[in-house]
Parts: sequence; structure tokens; C-alpha cells
Amino acid sequence: MNLITNIILLVQIISALSMIGLILIQHGKGADMGAAFGSGSSGSLFGASGGANFLSRSTAVLAAVFFIATLALAYLGGAKRQAPSGSVLDGVQVQAPASPKSSAADASIPTSKSDASVPSDSKSSPPPVSTK
Repeated sequence: MNLITNIILLVQIISALSMIGLILIQHGKGADMGAAFGSGSSGSLFGASGGANFLSRSTAVLAAVFFIATLALAYLGGAKRQAPSGSVLDGVQVQAPASPKSSAADASIPTSKSDASVPSDSKSSPPPVSTK
């Protein structure tokens, strides 16, 4: 499996570098217009117009090879990983909170219900209303 991944990676790198070279060799759309008015060299390696079809077709083929190699690498990379069974939080260890140290500030906090001035429950009956 590792050998196949290395071969596909090598094909992808070679196709990418070849595409870069072919794209840099090609003329832009405005290059023909400049050559028509005499402000550029009209001579090229493949002739005046014959190279455009060859270069553009070979660039398209290399682009297709690059994308196929990319998809193959993504498939092979995803096949190695196993889907986790369960939740991400299954491996988390929960620590109990540390007990607070008693201090002078804690002494003022009421500890029982009788010490606290808590209003009565809402379920109890309301205070009687006096009518005079």
C-alpha cells in the first residue's frame, strides 16, 4: 500500500511541475494582438499558431492526471484511518473538584437552612390579609 501511495505521489508531482512549465511557455491572449502591430516577436517554438493547440491540449491532459492522482491519494489516505467507535469524550478522565480550604471568608457563609435568611417556599400559603 505504501508503494502505491509513493508512485501516485510521484505522478502527481511530475504532472504538477510539467503543468507549471507548459503554462509558463504558453502565450497569453493579448500576445497575438501585440505581435500583429509589431510590438513583439511573433516567432515561437511550434510556429505561429500550431503550438497553441498542442500546448493547451497537453496542459489539459496533465491537469486531468493531476486531479486523478489527487483523488487517488485522498482515497488511499482516508482508507487508512478507522472511524472511531463511540464518542470523542469517551477517553476523557473527569477529575473531582478539590475541596475548598476553610478560611475566614468562608465563616460568614451560612451553612444550614436555619442560619440563612431564605424566604419561605412558594408552596406555602400567603400571609393573611387584614381588612379594617
